[in-house]
Amino acid sequence: MNVLEVENLKKHYPIHAGLLRKEVARVRAVDGVSFHIAKGETLALVGESGCGKTTVSRCILRAMPVTSGAIRFAAGEGRTVDLATLPKRQVRRLRRHMQMIFQDPYASLNPRMMVGDIIAEPLKVNGVPAAERRERVRELLELVQMPQSARSRFPHAFSGGQRQRIGIARALALNPRLVVADEPVSALDVSVQAQIINLLLDLQDRLGLSMLFVAHDLSVVRHVSDRVAVMYVGRMVEVAPTDALYRAPLHPYTEALLAAVPAPDPARRGHRRVAQGEVADPIRPPPGCAFHPRCPYAVDRCRAERPELAPAAGGRWVSCHRAGELGLTGVA
Repeated sequence: MNVLEVENLKKHYPIHAGLLRKEVARVRAVDGVSFHIAKGETLALVGESGCGKTTVSRCILRAMPVTSGAIRFAAGEGRTVDLATLPKRQVRRLRRHMQMIFQDPYASLNPRMMVGDIIAEPLKVNGVPAAERRERVRELLELVQMPQSARSRFPHAFSGGQRQRIGIARALALNPRLVVADEPVSALDVSVQAQIINLLLDLQDRLGLSMLFVAHDLSVVRHVSDRVAVMYVGRMVEVAPTDALYRAPLHPYTEALLAAVPAPDPARRGHRRVAQGEVADPIRPPPGCAFHPRCPYAVDRCRAERPELAPAAGGRWVSCHRAGELGLTGVA
């Protein structure tokens, strides 16, 4: 059973110019993205900065309106709703089932509220009685391995990792069906990253969470995800089970991302093919495959015809004309 199904999602930002403010171009931040997340599954959404990862996550939660496409969410009791077309009032009722863990653990917490009030706020908004709120805050602090004394302190009194634990506790307060984690460890030290990742893995096992894990660090993604979806300039280029993708990527851009992961073995560093050049302009993407100006395998067809995301062996999807013939290498 799928908790979330995204089909042909688009988010464009019009650019206006002139005295009459006519639309002269569009930023194609997300341009036809499709994927699904099964119950209890973690899907990692990866790509370079500016590829549209965060825009996808915010569109799913309806933090911003979508241009077109469908976002089908399992709302419970056998109901499936399309969040893309749902009125705002009805979206508000569903927000308790969809929560977000933010990138900056300090900016996402109100510095004027004590931790207990921060965690209890979603419960209060949804009409949970005071006695139940206090008990639930106690359970959540224990769940994220924070002391009970934290409830009477302010966010500035905690480290970055502890603040992120508080953010995770708030996200889990209403037992959501879907958690969107927008680069939840990128602002933390490496040692703290490992602690938060282990906490998320433990919570997923205990609570059966379905999660969209947005990241650009593929060394982190490998440990937390069941499947990986790779984005480039607003479009999906590859979707695959995690182990298969790291072992043998099918798209040259995925190979380039994996090559950017630091290799502990000096003997392997000379065989890594890193992408050259700049990321394509989402306002005026190149014709054909958007990655072809940076791709060492590009042929004339790549420069003229845009590849569509198509199924491949092993439950994989790839958007590359030459995916079946390249034999790319991954990370062992």
